[in-house]
Amino acid sequence: MGCASSIHISDRVVYHSGKESEDSHSPQQTNTTQHQGNPASGLPLKPPSCKTTLTEVQFGPMKLFKDPLQVLLVFAKEDSQSNGFCWACEKANYRCSMARTPESALECFSEKHHDLVIIDHRHSRHFDAEALCRSIRAVNSSENTVIVAVVKRPDREEAAVMPLINAGFNRRYVENANMMACYNELLQLEHGEVRAQFKLRASNAIFTALEQSQDAIEITSEDQVIQYVNPAYESIMGYQQGELIGKEIIEVPKSEKNKPDLLETINSCILKGKEWQGIYYAKKKNGDNIQQNVKITPVIGQGGKIRHYVSINRPLNDNNKSEKSTERVQAESQTDIQSSKHKDRRKGSLDVKSITSRGSDGSSQRRHSSMARIHSMTIEAPITKVINIINQAQESSPMPVAEALDRVLEILRTTELYSPQLGTKDEDPHTNDLVGGLMTDGLRRLSGNEYILATKQPHHLPSHLATPLSLNDIPPRIAQTMETEASWDFDIFNLEAATMKRPLTFLGLKIFSRFGVCEFLNCPEATLRSWLQVIEANYHSSNSYHNSTHAADVLHATAYFLCKERVKQSLDPIDEVAALIAATVHDVDHPGRTNSFLCNAGSELAILYNDTAVLESHHAALAFQLTTRDDKCNIFKHMERNEYRTLRQAIIDMVLATEMTKHFEHVNKFVNSINKPLAALEENGGNSDEESVKSVLTSPENRILVKRMLIKCADISNPCRPLELCIEWAGRISEEYFAQTDEEKRQGLPVVMPVFDRNTCSIPKSQISFIDYFITDMFDAWDAFADLPNLMQHLDNNFKYWKGLDERKLHSLRPPPE
Repeated sequence: MGCASSIHISDRVVYHSGKESEDSHSPQQTNTTQHQGNPASGLPLKPPSCKTTLTEVQFGPMKLFKDPLQVLLVFAKEDSQSNGFCWACEKANYRCSMARTPESALECFSEKHHDLVIIDHRHSRHFDAEALCRSIRAVNSSENTVIVAVVKRPDREEAAVMPLINAGFNRRYVENANMMACYNELLQLEHGEVRAQFKLRASNAIFTALEQSQDAIEITSEDQVIQYVNPAYESIMGYQQGELIGKEIIEVPKSEKNKPDLLETINSCILKGKEWQGIYYAKKKNGDNIQQNVKITPVIGQGGKIRHYVSINRPLNDNNKSEKSTERVQAESQTDIQSSKHKDRRKGSLDVKSITSRGSDGSSQRRHSSMARIHSMTIEAPITKVINIINQAQESSPMPVAEALDRVLEILRTTELYSPQLGTKDEDPHTNDLVGGLMTDGLRRLSGNEYILATKQPHHLPSHLATPLSLNDIPPRIAQTMETEASWDFDIFNLEAATMKRPLTFLGLKIFSRFGVCEFLNCPEATLRSWLQVIEANYHSSNSYHNSTHAADVLHATAYFLCKERVKQSLDPIDEVAALIAATVHDVDHPGRTNSFLCNAGSELAILYNDTAVLESHHAALAFQLTTRDDKCNIFKHMERNEYRTLRQAIIDMVLATEMTKHFEHVNKFVNSINKPLAALEENGGNSDEESVKSVLTSPENRILVKRMLIKCADISNPCRPLELCIEWAGRISEEYFAQTDEEKRQGLPVVMPVFDRNTCSIPKSQISFIDYFITDMFDAWDAFADLPNLMQHLDNNFKYWKGLDERKLHSLRPPPE
């Protein structure tokens, strides 16, 4: 199929694109013009390639990649000249915007920062082209923009060009509407001035690197005049830039410690265009001598002559250590580059066949594979790289330095420094909407409407449940349904039906009994039963997803994870109790709307919690309010004060960890503080020191990370459930998001997740995006820790199921019946 080119016309800006717009089939297409060539020129329009390609530009040793050229055409009226440039942009596959007024031109430029601006200078009655050029030049981002004036063909005398240059134009184009002339002009601009400006932009990155470098760097001209020194040079040598720039090298005091003929040797080498490297004594401003490892490199420029000398100076006492560290960092960076090249999102991260056909040593082989995966994970945050560099520096540091770095690492690992620099992994609206809807606390409100949630009084026990059930009094049908609750494949929806939508109380009774929660809390079973009923009564059964069945499902997953060997080695009984309670209450009183919705709507909860972790803060606070206001359900009543505070803090921390804005922070911390240290210990011949493993598993900081990861995985484990359960959960969450979108439209609020429109949404695509973005890396890390082959098998099967539906262009939960 060909690629349609369209020009979208508004009252301010015309956007011209080489690819079909998303709304090109909408009713507004009456305002769209299809350019099929210009009859006057006799040249047909060749549709540009649908594929947007990056242009590769070589800049010395640096390889740059450039997006297609962005062009802004400023013509007050459509004529053959403007059409000629439109056609030329289309043919060259540039991204082109058309503005009719100076105001819209400035607005468009401020938004898109075009590489090339072409302004009609022929008709002063429409607008002042030179004034517009000056206005664009006043915008900071215009420094590297090429601006061209289209001028009239002179009748007699050639017009002076200096007024154009003074106004900020780079060049002029004498009007010529011939399309190939326009096309040739654009190509010459791209490969001439535009490319030169692109390289100048790249030089800013190079100077940033120089400014940040820890090595002292000095650049001199061919005549040995100092042109640049970086901050490290100033720091090491004691000079300020202004004291050195413009001086000849010979004017700077020299150290007497160098051999008399050393300078002559250096000069004879570099004047021949050869690099010199060796030990050199320099004199600091205060007169002290400093021994440096110096590398001086001649830079060949115009005419094949030496135009500059770059000197890199490193104090000798740091040199050996820094060199080794640099080699390691370079090797590690290469590994990072290689590992980031995987992009099939199921990415072979799990060899399912090796799991399902496990031999006698299948488990150990799979564990080794999991550890290898952890080392190559691509979710590494900037702080992780800092920690790795410090670890490497420790290896060759004296003991006092190594101990100081240990303290630095301890601080880094216990503060909020682990969030990655996040961009969406795919340019996919489903992913973008999920990220926007789940990882932000609301968008700017676009209307004055306010959606105030009705003040909600907590529910108390329903009258027909006033007499708490006993574990021994559970009806046989319900007891039979719960017989398999220890299995991961337990069907929570059967329990939902058997209990008439009250699964949390019954499953809670059984699981809390299995883990001895009453004994730990020193509370009667009747109190626990009353507490479970109060908590379940405060879940909204009207929510399609965030109801007590979801809470029961998360409780079930939490109990399952608590039985895994590694988890048991890490957590204490108080941690287990905290996890079970947190799972039970983690979404209590959830209104079936996201945090973003509540913030946009100006809800009472959003105001109360300052638009930050609104729902999670509410769930935790309400859970303790409901528990402590009535002795009949106060399961904490008989706890010792300090133990209660410890338990309370753990519960709150776990509930808050379910907030998605810190998803990657929690996963990163878990991988870097637990997965990777354990992997390193296991790779030491398989005979890791038991004490070292124990210290990783049971340190207070790491126990917190394990509990956060456990409840996070339990909370969004739906894609790892058996296929039928996965499909049911997908339908329920989609319905809840559909209902939110409907309400946002009714209330005039910003639509947080536009793809979740019940009339157009592709549920398979939304599931694929959710698995890609949130699930895969997290469960790879959790599987490497807890050993969960059955979950990873389900995840793989479910991903293939959604992928299959998407490939068939189906939007529904299931394929149509045969």
